[in-house]
Amino acid sequence: MKVDFVRRLFQILRHSKEIENLSTVLTSMNIGVIHSEIEEIGWEHLVRLSEDLSFVTFRVIDKKERVHILEISFDKSYPNTPPSVSADVPYIFNLQWSKNSRLKDVVNQFKQHLENLQQFWSTVEDIDQSLCLFDSSNLHRAMSLRHINIGNDCSIIVLIHANEPRSLPECRFMGLNENVNPLRDKWRKNCKKWKKEKTFGENLSNLLEIQLPKPQGVEKNEQQIECGICYSEFLPINDEFGANSGGKTDYSCENSICNKAFHSVCLGDWLRSITTTRQSFNVLFGNCPYCSEPVAVKTGTRK
Repeated sequence: MKVDFVRRLFQILRHSKEIENLSTVLTSMNIGVIHSEIEEIGWEHLVRLSEDLSFVTFRVIDKKERVHILEISFDKSYPNTPPSVSADVPYIFNLQWSKNSRLKDVVNQFKQHLENLQQFWSTVEDIDQSLCLFDSSNLHRAMSLRHINIGNDCSIIVLIHANEPRSLPECRFMGLNENVNPLRDKWRKNCKKWKKEKTFGENLSNLLEIQLPKPQGVEKNEQQIECGICYSEFLPINDEFGANSGGKTDYSCENSICNKAFHSVCLGDWLRSITTTRQSFNVLFGNCPYCSEPVAVKTGTRK
């Protein structure tokens, strides 16, 4: 559906002389070049193409099957000048660009950047799942800060270093001085005991010499309602979706820390694209794109 729409858009743009807001872009950008470069990456990875052709977004899956959205923006002189890139990552990579570079090179460099960030995300995901956080519903993959409840009306804000996520983090204690001063003293005294081979929670508990509170989960009314795959609350109104046409998100990850919402149709399509997915009768079994916890969804939801 999305592939057909974009291809029709290119056909319209080639012949249209009535779209005035595209004129400055079209005089300096070869639509055919952009079309062929998207073909190289694969239309199935395309998420969005702006109407004025100023940016395009792709879905990229890392080795842990996390879903990432890469936005690539062009100016009028593309491809003579490099595009700009943005994504939900703690820092963006330095794009290497030459006169022979293409969009696939941008995507490949982004994939390498994701590879470099695997340990960072594994570390913060362990924190999110094992410790009691404030504002846990507002977390996203670019965030290096975590605000952790450590009990006794005290909390600690930690900055996880993206390049060395298992090293001793920077921190700031929050609470009454009479409660946090002893914790600061223990942090200074024990900071050299931080071990990279241990989990963040184990290290924090050892340094502060306390038992950390366990997470309580996410309330239902805080649950995300936009689909974690198509990023819309409602499916398009289209015969392709049959009875699900225009439907709301109808599946949620059972991991209380994640609690991501999906359309069953979108989740089913995504699971089919993953080689590790198993099928038994009309049910697909795989892992959540965000937290990797097990998920199961019925097939046959399309017309």
